[in-house]
Amino acid sequence: MSDPLPPAALPRVFALDAFRGLTIAGMILVNNPGSWDHIYPPLEHAQWNGWTPTDLVFPFFLFIVGVAMTFSFARRSERGADRAALLRKVAVRALAIIGIGLLLNGFPLYAWDTLRFPGVLQRIGLVYLVAATLYLTTTPRTQRLIAAVLLLGYWGLMTLVPVPGYGAGVLEPEGNLAQYLDHLVFAGHMWKPTWDPEGMLSTLPAVATCLLGVITGRLLRSEHSPGEKALRMLLWGNAGLLAGIVWGCWFPINKSLWTSSYVLFTAGMALQVFGVCYWLIDVRGHRRWALPLVVFGVNAMAVFVLAGVLARLLTLWVVAGPDGAPMTVNRYLYDQWLVPLAGPLNGSLLYAIGYVLLWFGVMAVFYRKSWLLRV
Repeated sequence: MSDPLPPAALPRVFALDAFRGLTIAGMILVNNPGSWDHIYPPLEHAQWNGWTPTDLVFPFFLFIVGVAMTFSFARRSERGADRAALLRKVAVRALAIIGIGLLLNGFPLYAWDTLRFPGVLQRIGLVYLVAATLYLTTTPRTQRLIAAVLLLGYWGLMTLVPVPGYGAGVLEPEGNLAQYLDHLVFAGHMWKPTWDPEGMLSTLPAVATCLLGVITGRLLRSEHSPGEKALRMLLWGNAGLLAGIVWGCWFPINKSLWTSSYVLFTAGMALQVFGVCYWLIDVRGHRRWALPLVVFGVNAMAVFVLAGVLARLLTLWVVAGPDGAPMTVNRYLYDQWLVPLAGPLNGSLLYAIGYVLLWFGVMAVFYRKSWLLRV
């Protein structure tokens, strides 16, 4: 192991569960509006370059994966697991996450000839596999170097390698190197006809996002005082924000391309939010307000998958509308209940909030009974 600090040296970081729960709740909120035609701008992804709060959700989760692995591997090592056993566990878990992602993409009809191969869970699985392997087999210094090489190398590939028919340096939806490679490999199996935001090449800088979380995890497990850890997270968060904004002048902040500037900017934002949570919850001891977030956070992967399955079913389950015409359940709830109550835009928001609250109720039962569903 490259990180010898024993896990018993530190108490559980409750802020990590709260931050994970905040991220998952945000993911459910933005993924489940009442109508995709009526969404407040902060709850949509940026059209291309730039960012909205919605664009922070996915990188926050990968950042958290990196933070959490420094604790989970230390606990397993303390229980006697050797490096080979941990690497086998990493491979099995990564493959399981990727497999669940593919099953969720096809659910419930499974049209294999058009099944989307990339996806959110697939990227999480691949990033976890690479980052965890690096964590277990290389030194902290090497990991920092690899993160820097991934960011600089991706910038070089995207701006210097020519794409047939377009040339080099194209960073638009059509003609960029990531889109070109994805179209070659995944044609007919992508989110859009010609590109996918969770494609192959852009997974490389996503690994750097996770490694920045690993660096933060080591800070949390260091011998610095809790107050100094919070301060360092805030200071490094400011540095990441500034670096991302400056780099964005040449390599724009872009979630779909997962640009290097986007990695630094979102990691900086994650450090800011997590640093505040850590200060309030673990340093100052104000935990009661964060309990609803912890309820989500301890079963994050489970609620993400289950919420995705139910959301899909609600778009397929047909009931009779007021005039007897068939309507899907989600459309019925939105059109017949929420639009008359609050209008199209606020009704769409109420649907999303209601869906989050529904799953909070389910996860609260899991939390009370200490049911943990983990891959």
